[in-house]
Amino acid sequence: MQTLAPDNPETLSFDTEVAAVDGRELLLHETYFYPEGGGQPADRGVIDDVDVVDVQKSPDGVVHTLAEAPDLEKGETVHCVVDATFRTYCKRAHTASHVLFGAGRRVLDDVGYAGFDIGEETVRVDFTADTEITDARMVEMERLANRAVWDSLPVSWEYQSPETAREREEVAFNTKTEEGAMADADEVRIVTVEGWDVAACGGTHVSNTQEIGPIHVLNRSNPGEGATRVEFAVGPKAIDGAAELHDAAREAATDLDVAPPDIPGAVDRLTSERDELREEVADLKSELLSYRLDDLDPVERDGGRWLVGAVEGATPNDLQGELEQYVGEEIDGVAVAGTSGETFVVVATDGDSDANAVVQDVTDEFGGGGGGSPTFAQ
Repeated sequence: MQTLAPDNPETLSFDTEVAAVDGRELLLHETYFYPEGGGQPADRGVIDDVDVVDVQKSPDGVVHTLAEAPDLEKGETVHCVVDATFRTYCKRAHTASHVLFGAGRRVLDDVGYAGFDIGEETVRVDFTADTEITDARMVEMERLANRAVWDSLPVSWEYQSPETAREREEVAFNTKTEEGAMADADEVRIVTVEGWDVAACGGTHVSNTQEIGPIHVLNRSNPGEGATRVEFAVGPKAIDGAAELHDAAREAATDLDVAPPDIPGAVDRLTSERDELREEVADLKSELLSYRLDDLDPVERDGGRWLVGAVEGATPNDLQGELEQYVGEEIDGVAVAGTSGETFVVVATDGDSDANAVVQDVTDEFGGGGGGSPTFAQ
């Protein structure tokens, strides 16, 4: 016996006969519990006041796993109750995925289903598309999805032969779930969000998009295989997520002394100012470093003239270009020790002396490690 849940999503209480019992596992003559599949989790509930902890498909029918072995025999009548709260969440979340996919069809090119999963608080849809799903496109998909909810679009389902369903270009197949599961089926269940989306789907759905409530896109990621994963929420998680985003935008707007819609422009201005300041700081740092290097006193070493000393506030990267400018006709090499942060020594030469050999002499004497080329080492 297959589940009657997809076509009767409002049926949450029913009486039926036990078809088989095996420990904690129960087969029923008929069931309105939804078994895990197609990205939708199993229904919760009770059978004769014993908790149903799992519902799965099997070759023999729908297997209901109870929290404890029931005192039941084949043929006995049992009273079953599906958890209304969880069923409602799954219906809303599943239909929301169709609505979001419909939005994706309007924003992306050559879009396809590559996966779907309803979690405890969030839902994910994996898209394949020729168009990159940027932040801007993701926000537009959220906007369009919520407009579809607001428009109160009817949701319906029907059955067609697989051949007929695949001939309809507007029918979306989830390549990770529905299409493979229906490959050998006699009929395909087609779910239609009127004027918005059509997809092959065996899950439970609401009868009108207004029942979904707010849809809030949370994040996107790359699950591999050329897909983009979009994570979203419905219900309280969506409301809280939107409120947190609104609060963050308001706080940022206050700090920037602008209205929330003007945040991007303010950030662009600050970024430009930051980049200009970084360039100024780099120029001033280079100038200060040059002054400090100019103050070093030359010393004689192995018949050559060297600048040797310590410099504050510089890194080896800062020093490389500066030191090379000092090596020339009058100066054969420069050896500078850094005094800010980690201890280091940087050496630049004209090539007649080996900078790497100097560094090796220093590390042999004082410890540490390093190296480089004959003209620059650290």
